[in-house]
Amino acid sequence: MSQRYSRSEEAFDEARALMPGGVNSPVRALKSVGGTPFFAAGGRGSRIVDVNGNIYVDYVGAYGPLVLGHCPERVEFAIRSALENGTAFGAPTEAETRLALLVRQLVPSMEKLRLVNSGTEATMSAIRVARGYTSREKIIKFNGCYHGHADYLLVKAGSGALTFGQPDSAGVPTGSAADTLVADFNNLESVKTLLEANPKQVAYIILEPVPGNMGVIPPLEGFLEGLRQLCDQHGTLLVFDEVMSGFRVHLGGAQALFNVKPDMTCLGKVIGGGLPVGAYGGRADIMGCVAPDGPVYQAGTLSGNPLATAAGIAALEQLSEEGVFDAIVNTTREICEGLTSAAAASNVTVAVQQVGTMFTLFLGASQRITNIDDVGACNFEQFSAYFHGMRDRGINLPPSQYEACFVSAAHDQHDIDGTLDAARSLFSSF
Repeated sequence: MSQRYSRSEEAFDEARALMPGGVNSPVRALKSVGGTPFFAAGGRGSRIVDVNGNIYVDYVGAYGPLVLGHCPERVEFAIRSALENGTAFGAPTEAETRLALLVRQLVPSMEKLRLVNSGTEATMSAIRVARGYTSREKIIKFNGCYHGHADYLLVKAGSGALTFGQPDSAGVPTGSAADTLVADFNNLESVKTLLEANPKQVAYIILEPVPGNMGVIPPLEGFLEGLRQLCDQHGTLLVFDEVMSGFRVHLGGAQALFNVKPDMTCLGKVIGGGLPVGAYGGRADIMGCVAPDGPVYQAGTLSGNPLATAAGIAALEQLSEEGVFDAIVNTTREICEGLTSAAAASNVTVAVQQVGTMFTLFLGASQRITNIDDVGACNFEQFSAYFHGMRDRGINLPPSQYEACFVSAAHDQHDIDGTLDAARSLFSSF
């Protein structure tokens, strides 16, 4: 047993007796890279601490939502203040309206929206609304894009499903996925073929406009614009799953960065400052289908709960202040340029891809990564060594080549220098 991680190894043994794989979300088990996960004890700013007292510069950030870092003072104060008045009411609050207004100001395409409890719930709900609005049943998703664990979306999904080699989960009835059509990301022709083969049957196309669940892959020029045109031609709704890219690639999401307006948008934990929350919304006429205004039912007792809304308001207000978001983008760029240089100096083949405050280092990639097949050709054995080597040097990375890294407002020059020093030391040993 490694003394450095001894308590984590003991905790993992205890957890495996109670939970499948010892975890409550599969990727945490490190099956892709091997070894034992460290158990977190706390976090502050850019750092996370494990139960052994080891401190790491954190680039996981709860997989995206901690854009201001761990326990930012403003968010922490908002949560404590809200807690004094109660945790749940089963009645509307003014804070829900205030958060919804903030979201709409940043993402104007969400003319009306509904708060939910997670990104998965947001995509599930948006899909039901899209089907109800169009009276169509078929859907198109993209190979490698992950939209939560609803049965009909676990078809060639990304992130954890890819990590475990189970793009089609056991327990999903054949009928549930029968209406799910799968296209290739960054390939308009594959979408056109599916739409023409299923005339007036496809309710919507859903995608991560900047995928983060097969690593960070920017859309090729014209791809998103082409999807918009195809949807307009076929009477199909365009749904952007910005659970990961929202407030990460641009303050207004990927739709603002690439100037492509979807019909509906899904958002996740980032609108709650890291607390459990999500949202879906879009054109007012489409959202008019949602109960009690329309026939599409969706509900949630804890939707828009006081703690999440308070945290979300504080986080989005701070993130919207002049210069805050741009500074995070600049930090991310400096890290990516440094990693590229460090790898080149040691003749390690990598492709480092960045959009906004997200990035992925693809090991063994000699050219730009554009789809899931490109990721599959990467050097996974070398990535495992990279993951463990960086962790041993005090850098916490997502434990899969299919994941994105996230930079926060709390990361400073000391973190950048430490990260690049760790990478240079590690690459020189490859």
